[in-house]
Amino acid sequence: MMKRISLAAVQAITLLFALSFNAMAEPQLIDRVVVRVNNAVVLESEVTRMLNDIKARATDSGQTLPRDEVLRTQITDRLIDRQLQLSMADRMGLRVTDAQLDQTIANVAAQEGTTVERMRQDMESGGASYQLYREQVREELIIGDVTRIAVRNRISVSPQEVEGLASMLEEESQNNQEMHFGHIMVVAATDASKQEIEDAQNRINRIMELLKEGSDFRRQATTSSQGPKALEGGDWGWMNVNEVPTIFADSLRGATKGELLGPIRSPVGFHILTVFDVRGVEAVELEEVLSRHILLKPSIIMSESKARSMLQSFAQQLRQDDSNFAELAEEYSEDPGSASQGGELGWSNPDIFVPEFAQQLNTLAINEISEPFRTTHGWHIVQLLEKRVLDASDKRWNDRAYQMIANRKFTEESARWLREMRDSAYIDVINE
Repeated sequence: MMKRISLAAVQAITLLFALSFNAMAEPQLIDRVVVRVNNAVVLESEVTRMLNDIKARATDSGQTLPRDEVLRTQITDRLIDRQLQLSMADRMGLRVTDAQLDQTIANVAAQEGTTVERMRQDMESGGASYQLYREQVREELIIGDVTRIAVRNRISVSPQEVEGLASMLEEESQNNQEMHFGHIMVVAATDASKQEIEDAQNRINRIMELLKEGSDFRRQATTSSQGPKALEGGDWGWMNVNEVPTIFADSLRGATKGELLGPIRSPVGFHILTVFDVRGVEAVELEEVLSRHILLKPSIIMSESKARSMLQSFAQQLRQDDSNFAELAEEYSEDPGSASQGGELGWSNPDIFVPEFAQQLNTLAINEISEPFRTTHGWHIVQLLEKRVLDASDKRWNDRAYQMIANRKFTEESARWLREMRDSAYIDVINE
């Protein structure tokens, strides 16, 4: 019996060693680097994850996609830009705290008519990772912040530009239009060689021929475009013609649904545009709100939880009697611009505030006091005091003109900023 047991034990141990040896002899590839971007990397898992996401969205929308190899090229390009932006944010010390992230996700859930817990359950039941979703949202917030910081100082909007466009908008207000348009770009910088420019021109001409022969624009954009919206099928969504990049504005003005425009030469390459649809702009009344708030900024002395609990206590107290709101704001609020005014922010368009603050103002009833919420500035409670609707005025047209010009310049400068970062970066695409 002892001999049989010993023999069985020896056989089991031998088998275990054999399996261990085979496992060591044949290591399994968990992940691999596909691109080196300066001191950072893009991983195969990132490319695969984005590829699967795009395929899932295409299936839901009934969109036809090109081959995986083409998609992988576009995705790799997008992830290189993303890594450059995140690296820049890291050098600038930009961070998104868990509290800010929680507030953003709560806002997303509210806009979709659900709760964060239900959103998490839906993701996990579908096989998705809620934790991965959180980190993707965090990255999107960081990229948005670094882009705004890097690009806004490159933008200048003069009073003369605003005046000129405001006058034109007012004159055209009766038949003003928005366009839903698409874009395909082939890169060819002004300092490119003669051969590179000729190759790019031949490529854009071939794409134009295929489109004229009936090829699907979105599919061609996903397959061939080197523009910022390639993975979205070149779709730029609805925009007023005055908001689009300057090089496109003249071509799009007066264009009709289904029209193909181009090729158009610019300092960065060749472009083709199409108009998916056209619509008239409905008259929009200007709504303003009168509100007041109390802001607490977390610090070494005051923790996130302490700031939130203090504001929760204030909110409960003020819902019983809000007559001392101004006193609390003057004593505790860390917003120097409004604390001395009892927390009052004056009549304002909600859109001038950060998104989380605007969301609160858009959902509160008159005299209602919000729950504590987090923005990039800190923790707030806000009370909506009054609302009013203004008729169309010079201010309305000036505000709209300024926003259109700023949006257009921001789009142009963002693309230029990314291109400059790429030109000065070390990028090594590693083939299998």
